[in-house]
Amino acid sequence: MRPLLLLTLLLLTTTAAHAARVDTLNIPSAAMQKTYRAAVVLPASYAKNKKANYPVLYLLHGAYGHFSDWLNKTPDKQLLHRMADQYNLIIVNPEGETFSFYLDSPVKADSQFETYLTKEVIPAIDQAYRTVRDRKGRFITGLSMGGFGAMYLSARHPDLYGAAGSMSGALELSSANRNFTPDEVAWRNKNLLPILGSEAENPAFFSANSVVNMIDQMHRNGLPLILDCGVDDGLIEINREMHRRLVYNHTPHDFTERPGAHTWAYWQSALPYQVLFFVQVLKANGVAVL
Repeated sequence: MRPLLLLTLLLLTTTAAHAARVDTLNIPSAAMQKTYRAAVVLPASYAKNKKANYPVLYLLHGAYGHFSDWLNKTPDKQLLHRMADQYNLIIVNPEGETFSFYLDSPVKADSQFETYLTKEVIPAIDQAYRTVRDRKGRFITGLSMGGFGAMYLSARHPDLYGAAGSMSGALELSSANRNFTPDEVAWRNKNLLPILGSEAENPAFFSANSVVNMIDQMHRNGLPLILDCGVDDGLIEINREMHRRLVYNHTPHDFTERPGAHTWAYWQSALPYQVLFFVQVLKANGVAVL
């Protein structure tokens, strides 16, 4: 074998041996009588550093998506691997189905994703891996519907998460302040009505569960928050409104607008900023794996 080829193979073998690995974990739900899968990205150091408990980032997918999206749809397929290795994080991508919004449906008994993520997924991850089993080492963020889910779950369960984020978040369920086209009304009836029920019959549910209306709860919780959205994204105005409301009630948060639309290229760019924000909180909490 030629020396150059041998050296190349050795370098590739060494890199593979020291790269993050991905587990696919089956996590049953008693609440929904189903079993869903989650992707778990483990940093390379996890296998060797047997005495360390690792912080966990829960990374949620968007509408139309599934648990593997963050691994399969970013232009750079090694993005999560690098984030896990660089910061010694466990990154968990749980299932949220196509339109669950990560809440407990008032009309669909087998769509109870708030219960699933908070009472079933977290204990399953903590049991399967050496994690920091405390809010100080547990963070949550996501894109679009997942941004809604991350802000919603952290607002309602501040005992579980040490910080939360949203990328291009779909932060409002209610249509009270919006004028929809007939096509948009048809889309909502097709995709949201089966999960959320009728807004005309239960407007209070849509209003109370819109993240943009949960600002006072976020203020009381005092969690570090980070939000961003592309300036060419159709959701930019609701994200700006969220930012304005957080400023108005004096809730500390990080908000960024940057070039980009509702695309995987944008979210690939946004995630490292959010992870860096969470790592600073980890260090302040004294639970980072160094």
